[in-house]
Amino acid sequence: MTTTPLTNLQEFPCSSCGAKLEFNPKAGQLKCPYCGHEEALPELPDGLQEIPFESFLAERKVKTVLLSDSALEVACPGCRARITFQPPDVAGKCPFCGTGIVGKGEKAHPVVEPGGVLPCKITSNQARDKIRKWLGNNWFVPNGLQEMAQQQGLQGVYLPFWTYDSQTHSSYTGQRGEYYYVTETRTYTNSEGKIETTTEEVRHTRWYPTSGYVSRFFDDVLIPATTQLPEKQLNRLINWNLNQLVPYSPAFLAGFKAQRYQVSLEAGLDRAKQKMQDTIHQDVRHDIGGDEQHVDSVSTQHHEITFKHILLPVWLSAYRYNNKVFQVIVNAQTGQVMGDRPYSAVKIAIAVTAGIVVLVGGFFLFSRMAGSSSRTPSRSYRSTPTYRMPRSALPESTLGQWLS
Repeated sequence: MTTTPLTNLQEFPCSSCGAKLEFNPKAGQLKCPYCGHEEALPELPDGLQEIPFESFLAERKVKTVLLSDSALEVACPGCRARITFQPPDVAGKCPFCGTGIVGKGEKAHPVVEPGGVLPCKITSNQARDKIRKWLGNNWFVPNGLQEMAQQQGLQGVYLPFWTYDSQTHSSYTGQRGEYYYVTETRTYTNSEGKIETTTEEVRHTRWYPTSGYVSRFFDDVLIPATTQLPEKQLNRLINWNLNQLVPYSPAFLAGFKAQRYQVSLEAGLDRAKQKMQDTIHQDVRHDIGGDEQHVDSVSTQHHEITFKHILLPVWLSAYRYNNKVFQVIVNAQTGQVMGDRPYSAVKIAIAVTAGIVVLVGGFFLFSRMAGSSSRTPSRSYRSTPTYRMPRSALPESTLGQWLS
């Protein structure tokens, strides 16, 4: 396996003042943080490249590369995340747990060459505003949490992901259930002790053995290659628009940190196959048809497997509260905010107490009103019966006078 350094990240000096350019998400090009001079990105390679998985495993033909020939890598003493940064930047605080990193960086290890990168779209100021609103939308968070979280700083990090393509062919066996209805007579004893008889349509299922074959092509099944973020947060991070991936260039990482993948290529494929299998089972049930389905066995063959190592951008803030680390993550493409936040025990107690007071007060008021209505004197009415004399009982003369 060959190791090839990528273009040196220090190849982007400002042509106006000589400072190091950084990638500007809003402008989509390089910008000097000191004099404001902007420059276009260097020309990118044509198209995204999928790497044949079998060739990589069997012949090791795929290259491994250094993200930069001068990049350094450090291991966080708190969470053990390995972070790549570019001098003259310093590692500073770990973006995942907030631990200060004072160890000397070592030469970055080679990695499978990134096949694509998703350019950052959200600026750091926009990310701060979104975090401030996200923390402020919950009354139960402790007072001053917004200021505390903002003081911890915000770091742009490119997280590693794998994508896998595969053509699948699956054979299956199972059972198809079809409903049929039978009129049944039932007898039961009612509340008065009498026996009654009813008829009703009862649904039954008739099962038939079946077997078949389904095929599906999977494109860009996304698997996180980091273990530094909670699984539930990673699952929510899956909502990326991968159609905006562009070929990798070190220019996109200017001013950002990058994390080396922690999930191996082989382990990532195992997870991808499990995600594919869930979809294949849905295809099998649809192919079986009927009203109900039982899937007994599925055998899947994978062909033409390819993969990419891609880098996706986030803004990370990690802060400590009561000796516990809380992470806030901003999707740097969509602006979605996710994470964990502490809750104030005092505010929760106040809310619970207020709720109890409202319930007790409402019950007391209802009891008073009910008691008052029960003491209200009842009024009795006496109706006087009205007697109407039949027409036949009247004298003819009187009846004639009434009718005239």
